[in-house]
Amino acid sequence: MSEKKIDILIPTCSRLTALAITLTGLCAQSFNEFDVVISDQSDDDTIHTSKEIAAVKAVLASHGNQLIIMTNIPKKGMAEQRQFLLNQVNKPYCLFLDDDLLIENDMLSRLLNAIVEEKCGFVGAAPIGLSYIQDVRPHEQQIEFWVGPVKPETIIPGDQKWKRHSLHNAANIYHVQQELKLSPENQKKYKVAWVGGCVLYDSEKLKKAGGYSFWQDLPPNHCGEDVLAQLRVMKKFGGCGIIPSGVYHLEIPTMVTDRRINAPEFLNRGRDARPHDNV
Repeated sequence: MSEKKIDILIPTCSRLTALAITLTGLCAQSFNEFDVVISDQSDDDTIHTSKEIAAVKAVLASHGNQLIIMTNIPKKGMAEQRQFLLNQVNKPYCLFLDDDLLIENDMLSRLLNAIVEEKCGFVGAAPIGLSYIQDVRPHEQQIEFWVGPVKPETIIPGDQKWKRHSLHNAANIYHVQQELKLSPENQKKYKVAWVGGCVLYDSEKLKKAGGYSFWQDLPPNHCGEDVLAQLRVMKKFGGCGIIPSGVYHLEIPTMVTDRRINAPEFLNRGRDARPHDNV
């Protein structure tokens, strides 16, 4: 097994500036035992000629972190893109990191410490949209902390637990952590429906839950593949979020513009009684 602990997995497509910013956030991490794998689905090969990407790659290399850029064409949807990345993993943990996020320098360390403590399936840090810093939404800021160990949970889309997702809207997490005066030194684990953008998995547990192999059952244009994978991991092994978050959304337009097919809903459609048993 590799001496390094984390494979950082970044799916990308035609967003060189955002990708460079995301990679820059990895250069000063206090935890350094990681490599990076990028799966690119751009229509050209500018990622390989970009001076910005080359510069960040060189910085990472100088720190002992390998950056591998792979091409995954033709496009078969985000679930397949994520499964392609998961197939490259050879380390105990893997961090799925979106290409439009900036993370603080202790984020890897805090995520890893939490998942090692809990021995659960995943730990996530919800992205903060700082343009919403003046948009305070008390009705979306309910939070339920884990008391005792993180345990498996069955979350059914639309049920009471599903409503937890509103905590991750806008800058809600930021407002809650400020109100509770939380810091990295006294971070807490809380219950989630899912976490978008920055999620550290126990690699073996993600694979045992099926990973993203369901991509073959989805049309190429879909969304919610990350949600479905987390629901399945959470049901078997448990999962949580950590607060305070140190992840910031660049707030650029999404590349997944066709959101008519939602993976959890689509794959459960037409099943018999208790349709969400296999979520």
